[in-house]
Amino acid sequence: MKRPVLFSLGVALAASCQAAPPPEPEDGVEAWPAAPIDPRTGWHFYVDPPPAPRPKAAPRAPNPPGDERDALARFRQLQKEVEERRALAVILPTEPNVRRYMELEAKVVKNASLFADIAQRIAWSHPELDPATRGRPLNASALEVFEREQALARTNVLARVARGHVLMFLFRGDCGYCHAMAPVLDAFRRRHGMRVVAISADGGALAGFPDARGDNGIVRALQVQQFPALFLAQPFSGRIDPVGVGVLSEAQLAERIVALSEARDDKNAPQPVFGLDQR
Repeated sequence: MKRPVLFSLGVALAASCQAAPPPEPEDGVEAWPAAPIDPRTGWHFYVDPPPAPRPKAAPRAPNPPGDERDALARFRQLQKEVEERRALAVILPTEPNVRRYMELEAKVVKNASLFADIAQRIAWSHPELDPATRGRPLNASALEVFEREQALARTNVLARVARGHVLMFLFRGDCGYCHAMAPVLDAFRRRHGMRVVAISADGGALAGFPDARGDNGIVRALQVQQFPALFLAQPFSGRIDPVGVGVLSEAQLAERIVALSEARDDKNAPQPVFGLDQR
């Protein structure tokens, strides 16, 4: 009696395993593969989980065309060949060695001349690439206009700087260069309306600056070792920047103060052409 009952129970279990549908996977969970039909699977076998997905490889930068690769390889080869021939001609300056180097150098110069001619024609048709249109022009008439505009721009910047800055003039009474700098600085402050604070390091006097102050430790604080020394100070922020040491002309003073002012202004500060993220 026991065997038929056990046989019936086994058939019923097998039928239930075949009829029961696989459970629906939850959202965001990857479903395992369906169980085999064999009812003994759950008792005697283990279904392996699906393999983890492999990370995708980063896309590689496209290689340059064949002509460009050949040109770059030829350039590196030419550099090496020139260096080797020059080194050989210097170490062993025989007539054949020197001649071989000169022949190769002549070819390089000829190719460089061709490059310069093409670059010049490109600059003529693309003003943004023409060095003559940027910076100081070479033409005499254009140079006159350029200098006039630059002088007007410097005057405007100096007037703005004079409203919130002072020039600190550190000198010594026994310094001949300080006496030569005094009239230049006096004319500069009258022209641009900039206040000058004269500080005597040794207590000596200087013509044009009868209200000079004595040293209260500022010489040591600014680590001044040579005279005369000029600093641009901003009283309300306490910022002090060195302008220069020694005798300077009015033009040099104006140029340096304008450069310091532009460096403080992030909008006008020069930016590098090639950044670290550019390869």
